[in-house]
Amino acid sequence: MEKVSKKIQMVDLKSQYENIKTEVDAAIQNVINNTAFINGPDVKLFQTELEQYLNVKHVIPVANGTDALQIAMMALDLKPGDEVITADFTYVATAEVIALLGLKPVLVDVNPNTFDIDIAAIEKAITPKTKAIVPVHLFGQCANMEAIMALAKKHNLFVIEDTAQATGAEFTFSDGKKQKAGTIGTIGCTSFFPSKNLGCFGDGGAIFTNDEVLAKKIKMIANHGQSVQYVHDSIGVNSRLDTIQAAILRIKLGHLDDYAKARNKAADYYDKAFAGNEKIKTPARAKFSNHVFHQYTLQLKGVDRTALREFLTGKDIPAMIYYPIPLHLQKAYVDPRYKQGDFPVTEALCASVISLPMHTELDEETLKYITDNFLEFVNK
Repeated sequence: MEKVSKKIQMVDLKSQYENIKTEVDAAIQNVINNTAFINGPDVKLFQTELEQYLNVKHVIPVANGTDALQIAMMALDLKPGDEVITADFTYVATAEVIALLGLKPVLVDVNPNTFDIDIAAIEKAITPKTKAIVPVHLFGQCANMEAIMALAKKHNLFVIEDTAQATGAEFTFSDGKKQKAGTIGTIGCTSFFPSKNLGCFGDGGAIFTNDEVLAKKIKMIANHGQSVQYVHDSIGVNSRLDTIQAAILRIKLGHLDDYAKARNKAADYYDKAFAGNEKIKTPARAKFSNHVFHQYTLQLKGVDRTALREFLTGKDIPAMIYYPIPLHLQKAYVDPRYKQGDFPVTEALCASVISLPMHTELDEETLKYITDNFLEFVNK
């Protein structure tokens, strides 16, 4: 079959930019004209607009998503040796900051269908040293926050939501109440890395909370530990979102819900194309969360994944593995508590998942080309 005219990208940021070019260029030029590159007006405006969008009392913009997680843990006064529970199947940054602060990462397995952290595994891992849970809203939908918050209340634990892949996703509680990802736990953290659903043109991140005292502390830590200039009440860091990135994010925030609709439309096409194929398991949609499809991740059954990727590459179709190695088998996180086989779901996912292009600019011609070629290999 003929290749499509346009180069296929995992994330097509150029086409997305071209569709909002006039708005973005004007926003950037305005920052340059005003020369307010650090803590300029757009930072405060973006903060306010994101607070309104998320319906959360406090948004604190920071330099990146990893800083957001680190500052959140610093603000909660977690001490070296304290245990923090998180998922084994996630990007390394989630566990990285736990280890960096001298805390003890406690890894648990995930749900085989929705990829979110396993509730029974969390409860089993709680000890007297446990101080926090870090659920990851992986690939674009929420973890089971109602169950997690119940566990946190029962055991007096903090909850730090890692919502870097699910900004805009919404959790529905059993009573029908809805809340945006990142606004349910003690603190929420996100990244504005360019490929995220809400991404800037460089690095960026933010922290969310409804707790007034925590918000003040987070702001102070992110600003060298000072609430008044040159008066340092605590050890802090230097982490801030620059004004140009904030200006870009203000534009893209206005399109975020439309971006989610476009991603869902692409996901629906993929789902329909792969429906009923015994060798392909399409992403499950959690009953308690909508999906904003940061990634479209399939599980393969009886398919040579390496050969499939090579075949797709030959057709100019990118495909990625998120994630190829579980955290507990990474050299940096080797721990005598864990060995191969301890996290069967995560290990099985790492051996079988594959992610296809997912972004806001996928058209039907491109989706057909991707799915036709994918099925050609799988069904041969």
